[in-house]
Amino acid sequence: MTSTGIDQALWAFGRGSGIAALVVLTVALAAGIAARSGRAVLLPRTGLAEFHRGAAISATALVGLHVLSLLIDPHAQLRLIDVLVPFAGSYRPMWLGLGTVAVDLLAAIMISALLRRRIGPRAFRLVHWATYLLWPVALVHAVGAGSDNTQPWLLAVVVTCVCTIAAAVLWRMSSGFTEYRQLRSAR
Repeated sequence: MTSTGIDQALWAFGRGSGIAALVVLTVALAAGIAARSGRAVLLPRTGLAEFHRGAAISATALVGLHVLSLLIDPHAQLRLIDVLVPFAGSYRPMWLGLGTVAVDLLAAIMISALLRRRIGPRAFRLVHWATYLLWPVALVHAVGAGSDNTQPWLLAVVVTCVCTIAAAVLWRMSSGFTEYRQLRSAR
């Protein structure tokens, strides 16, 4: 494979891993909302919680691959500072900056999940609520930063993700949604 072929493969992998991360993050968020209900939704409650954790870890790994592949891609010209400092990039700084914010939020959420027992349930839940900010920031980053953001297939992916989260959030906000802790204390 030529240098140009490798560059094209890195660019495609960078975009593909980012889009896959958005899809898996969508699944993780929807599963987290369902798991919070304490009800069996397609899986037993404990299975749903494990599925949520696995999807969140997978999304984090995909984000890591996305960032790493773009760091080593000479065409992307992503610098380490661009990953660490929001809106410092020279390429589409607004959209890239939103990606940096999303990575920062994801890191905080994952660290709080790993330290859940040490920081306590209240602090964990408080940080975990940042997922409701992380997801739309990542979505807007995906739509604005990519070179294929006007492609019909990407728009279909974005619409599917938006509809999935909208349905999950509407369900969570509905009167029929009962938090797991409320179910547990009613017993």
